Amino acid sequence: MRAIAPGKLVLTGAYAVLDGAPAIVAAVDRYAIADASRRASDPTAEVRAAFGVDPAPEVDVRMLQAESGMKLGLGSSAAALVASLAVRALDRGQDVSEASVRHTIFRAARRAHAQAQGGGSGIDVAAAVYGGVQRYAIDGTRASVESVDFPRELVLKAYFSGESARTSDLLARVRDARRVRPREVSTLNAAMFAAAVVAAQSVRSGAALFIQSVRQYGRLLSDLGGVADAPIVPASCAELATFAAGENAVFLPSGAGGGDVGVWLGVTSPSARFEVRASALGWVPLELRIDHGGVRRCLRHEEN
Repeated sequence: MRAIAPGKLVLTGAYAVLDGAPAIVAAVDRYAIADASRRASDPTAEVRAAFGVDPAPEVDVRMLQAESGMKLGLGSSAAALVASLAVRALDRGQDVSEASVRHTIFRAARRAHAQAQGGGSGIDVAAAVYGGVQRYAIDGTRASVESVDFPRELVLKAYFSGESARTSDLLARVRDARRVRPREVSTLNAAMFAAAVVAAQSVRSGAALFIQSVRQYGRLLSDLGGVADAPIVPASCAELATFAAGENAVFLPSGAGGGDVGVWLGVTSPSARFEVRASALGWVPLELRIDHGGVRRCLRHEEN
């Protein structure tokens, strides 16, 4: 028995989602695959938090890694956790496509993920469980997950920077900045919250408005990085953002930034000029599509 759970791209709402702002996250067709017939010899901290002393299944996350084994920043820990919980549910005879079963998996995974990582919003867990494109928000301990549709004309393309980032390090720098420069960070937080709300609304209003709102959010991420002395938007990413703006598109980090994955959103595919410059800066295109299935039993053709 095998179960798969997709990775994710956080498009808007990074950081602000922790303050209750809505975020937009897309599940992608790179998967963690849990195998009930094999026992994990060294499960992740998240899986240990969920399973306790019970044996956990072996999980293959190679689809969420570069050939070197480096994490791509697609939410591999959340996907591995969700796939592990799903294969246990399948072993118990449950149907993981049922809403009630998915809700149970989501709650358990979000709790374990937060326990292992010392907090977090759970947005990558939501993508792994439900798939598709989701509007995600938290209110205290409660989470809201609402499926939304991308504008049909919107083109999404992802690139790997060649470097992995530690979200915990970036969050720590932002926390330090709140203490040292509270007024500046507070002003930025308010602006990011407002921009995240606009972006979450504009996704239903067509590609042009969504791209415009995401571009504004990208600028605020860069500003936050400057205030916190954190590489949220690396120099190469900022340069590609300028290129993208010239093509009526946007390029920004997925999620907390610092490296990992950058996302192109436009009404056309990136130009050859953009592709050449991205390659020169070390950004490698990733073949990704939106996954609409969410966590599920693994079919043979999905194993590779």
